[in-house]
Amino acid sequence: MNASSQGLLRQLRERLQELPEAQRSVVQVILDDPRAAVGATVEQLAQAAFVSMPTIVRTCRSFGHDSVREFMLALAQDLAVSGSYLHRSVLPGDSAQDVTSKITQAAVASLADLGRRIDAALIDRVADKLAEAHRIDCYSVGAASTFMASELQSRLFRLGRHANAIFDAHQQLVSASTLGPQGVAFVISHVGRMPYTLEAARFARAQGATVIALTQPDTPLAETADLLIGVSVPQDAVMRVGTEAYLAHLVVIEILMVRLAQKLGPQVAHGLQQFKQLLHRHGFDSAEYSGARDSQEGPHGDR
Repeated sequence: MNASSQGLLRQLRERLQELPEAQRSVVQVILDDPRAAVGATVEQLAQAAFVSMPTIVRTCRSFGHDSVREFMLALAQDLAVSGSYLHRSVLPGDSAQDVTSKITQAAVASLADLGRRIDAALIDRVADKLAEAHRIDCYSVGAASTFMASELQSRLFRLGRHANAIFDAHQQLVSASTLGPQGVAFVISHVGRMPYTLEAARFARAQGATVIALTQPDTPLAETADLLIGVSVPQDAVMRVGTEAYLAHLVVIEILMVRLAQKLGPQVAHGLQQFKQLLHRHGFDSAEYSGARDSQEGPHGDR
């Protein structure tokens, strides 16, 4: 090893703009998620940076390392010394601009990777099931998944689907026992290992319902599902379900709902526009509501 392993991340940041374009792309991918880069193959790095594999080798040599393996060892050692427990891409000495840029770029990179990996044919199969279902019950456990299940149920409701969001363990079992072959249990859990939700999913499937899972691949929930929408994002440094997992799940829900609306026909899109106009005119934050409230109150808020 011809160069010191200490300060490699700093070297990458400081020399980023002076590198040739292809090598700059490689270094940017590494800086966006250095921990993922350490575990990636040369081929994976090349695909992420949209460069050739020899370019990866040249980039490592330009920082004084004779091989990719030596470069990654130096990177791993640097991360062990200076790694942050706040965000995988942020170092303790980073400025506000660095933090802003790194977190934003990491999120963009994560969503771009989701876009490359998502199975369009699977999205259509899931949308078909949602369009045909007599009832769709959305199961979740924990704050993050519960937020997602509520969002999914709300979007389905606006599309005219009979949908419920169920968070209670006993209610999930009751739901699972009544769904039947025309029902869908849509289970959202990024961790994918919560015992009582797994039990409800298995019971729903035993009753003939279709189980759709939005979770990480290779989890017990993924193995239980009839249709798996697998979401893989880099592990968060602080939370079990981090911001990038939130964003990925929301994007998947958005894709599904748009595709479902297409399948349900133009009348659904017309209905969505009507809902938007209704809330604009009569919602709590509408001018009409504010005006009506003000007219009922005196100058000091008295009625």
